[in-house]
Amino acid sequence: MQVLVAIVVGVLVGHYFPETGTALKPLGDGFVALIRMMIAPVIFCVIVHGLASMRDMATFGRVGVRTLIYFQAVATLALITGIVVALVIRPGAGFNIDAATLDPELVSSYVGRTQQTTGIAGFLLGIIPRTFVGALTGGDVLPVLLIAILTGFAIQRMGEAKERVTKVIGVATKVVFGIVKIIVRAAPLGALGGMAFTVGSYGVGSLSNLLQLILTFYLTAIAFIVLILGPIARLAGFSIFRFILYIKEELMIVLGTSSSETVLPDMLRKLERLGAARSTVGLVFPTGYSFNTDGTNIYLTLSAIFLAQATNTEISLGQVGTLLFVAMIASMGTSGVSGTGFVILASILAAVPVVPIQALALLVGIDKFMSECRAITNVVGNGVATIVVSRWNGDLDEARMRECLAHPLGR
Repeated sequence: MQVLVAIVVGVLVGHYFPETGTALKPLGDGFVALIRMMIAPVIFCVIVHGLASMRDMATFGRVGVRTLIYFQAVATLALITGIVVALVIRPGAGFNIDAATLDPELVSSYVGRTQQTTGIAGFLLGIIPRTFVGALTGGDVLPVLLIAILTGFAIQRMGEAKERVTKVIGVATKVVFGIVKIIVRAAPLGALGGMAFTVGSYGVGSLSNLLQLILTFYLTAIAFIVLILGPIARLAGFSIFRFILYIKEELMIVLGTSSSETVLPDMLRKLERLGAARSTVGLVFPTGYSFNTDGTNIYLTLSAIFLAQATNTEISLGQVGTLLFVAMIASMGTSGVSGTGFVILASILAAVPVVPIQALALLVGIDKFMSECRAITNVVGNGVATIVVSRWNGDLDEARMRECLAHPLGR
């Protein structure tokens, strides 16, 4: 409730006092930075403790394979959803924008960063940190996953010392989550600052000419959650609506901060409380930040075809297929950081030069408003993925899940 009130206050401050709203940006940035500071230790402790506690390491291999299969299937569905909606609704039709008149300087910084997001070899090498400690300080999820898995395997081979080390890691995990619990108390301030800055900087009136794209994206994300994630959740034995109510606080924080990173520690704890095994939660949910970004995937293909329509660029079905393939590769290795989706979109347009890349200038002003929906959809998708994989692997306490979701508003 505090976060919800803070979001409303932030919108009002940004709208009526835009200079004050813009000045409140450090509140949002500070909260995101505090949470981001704890992501590496949380992931490291959770995964190491989960792996060290496993009796059968073959289980870990099965979880990993099943996780990647699920991620690839759902990510592809999300990308196709964006394409189908763009081709049917045609949100960019009638804009008649001449790409030559757009300022390429507005997107030059994003285009310059696309080299970091393309190339399978570069992506794989990027997972390996320069130092062990560097993985914990670099800010990327995948290097932390790598060293955590290696550490967990090493503890498994320690014989008699294994139990003692596992207990130490368990205590460290409690300490880390204790710190997170303290930080999360500042969530209302972070949400207020983030929302006030967004509305104060960009304003609501400036969105009128691009409102159709924003509405199309939001409705598409909602449809994806209800019509695709909903049946998947039902097959796994739970209601997508009750699950959303169960994580309502986390979704409010994401709405205020535009970043799914801010709720990673709390989501790990909530999913474990829901009945999923700690080792499965620790592997699936953080990995989803790079391999299962459903909201970002919808945004990528929907926006790419929107830009083609807005600039009257003809795009054939073969080129749509190429766009889908490139998007599948480029979307790997993304993160929950606000603005990442825009960088990935720049990389896709650079790799598929059918759509003029300077057309990205059309989206610069509204990307912030779309990032909230991307982040919320990503969190819901990764939460569903964790429960589905846990049930698939046979380590989900379904009785506890039913009990928790029976009264989601009280959780």
